[in-house]
Amino acid sequence: MERRAFVKGSFAAGASLVVAPGVLQAEKLDWPTWRGPARNGVVTGAWPNSLDENSLKQIWSRPLGDSYSGPIANGDLIFTTESKAGKESVYALSQADGEIRWQVSWKGTLNVPFFAARNGNWIRATPATDGKTLFVGGIRDVLVALDTETGNEKWRVDFAERFGKVPDFGMVCSPIVDGEHLYIQAGKGLHKLSAADGTILWSSLQDAGDMMTSGAFSSPIFGELNGIRQLLVQTRTLLSGINLETGEPYWKYEVAAFRGMNILTPTLWKNALFTSSYGGRSILIDIDDNRTPKIRWENKIEGYMSSPVVLGDSLYMHLRNKRFACLDLTTGKEAWITKPFGEYWSLVTNGERILALDQTGVLRLIEHNPKEYQMLSERALTTNEEEAWAHVGVLPGKVMVRSQKAMTMYSWS
Repeated sequence: MERRAFVKGSFAAGASLVVAPGVLQAEKLDWPTWRGPARNGVVTGAWPNSLDENSLKQIWSRPLGDSYSGPIANGDLIFTTESKAGKESVYALSQADGEIRWQVSWKGTLNVPFFAARNGNWIRATPATDGKTLFVGGIRDVLVALDTETGNEKWRVDFAERFGKVPDFGMVCSPIVDGEHLYIQAGKGLHKLSAADGTILWSSLQDAGDMMTSGAFSSPIFGELNGIRQLLVQTRTLLSGINLETGEPYWKYEVAAFRGMNILTPTLWKNALFTSSYGGRSILIDIDDNRTPKIRWENKIEGYMSSPVVLGDSLYMHLRNKRFACLDLTTGKEAWITKPFGEYWSLVTNGERILALDQTGVLRLIEHNPKEYQMLSERALTTNEEEAWAHVGVLPGKVMVRSQKAMTMYSWS
């Protein structure tokens, strides 16, 4: 592994990085993981009415290599990844000006199956941090833990070496941290690890390891169903609630999908769980007192890659057919469906509005309105057909956009 610490734009291999004390504090986790603080695309705070240059202003932009990983933030640092020249790198950037504080690189390259080749062979999983340690999932199914202040490696787990197979699409699942532990779908299953040293404490939901099952696309969440806190996990073939102590499933439900394309993050609404899949349908599942999953309702519309956001009893989701939809969660009926917009949207909401970034680099500000699609503003943020598949991040007064070739910070007010 190669580590570089940067000071005022220059670097020295292996040098120590001086960081002001108190910069990184575990209690101030602004955007610490996939889809934000609660992993559901929900933040607090007032948003502007427009995305024009008076309301959304670029602070800085730093050119980087290819990445699908969403940026995360803690304290005064932004963390982002790249794939370049056969290596993977993770950067710690100053939130204020994009200056590189440190960079760590390791070997990381993979050729995905031919039918997915147009989507690139670069790093996919979004890192996570607890404020002290940064957990980075590489494309070759390697999880690396780094000190957030220095970039020094604390430990690593090579799941492909331990479990015998690099997933055909690479590691896609983003790790989730829970106190002294973290959970990740990798190495032909789901694993609980010690955050301190990477020890695997249990493994669950093992799969056959073939192209149609190995390497989950979805990332789990924590949730409470019938008073039981559990890990809510979507694999390539099923949805399940997992006992955090033992790894044993409380319940399982097989989710229909084409070629195992179960990609959405599970969505918790009250005491029920929503999901949707490519080649399947949208469903809301109840778990009864006997821990038996039952469908409350189903809808023929299909999600694909874009995880939805929930505002009250309304669910907003970008569909496989490229349209944007609002569903009434109490009935499962569509409130409205738009014309086609892009192939992928990442979504964040403050409870009143929705911020949506599509893969073409167009950002949209949408009003929460179950009666009709109400777009307040839109703006193209990238040029030269540069794509933006990484999940958009929102901080107090700021928006983080990791396009395919750059990391850019905006202020908005």
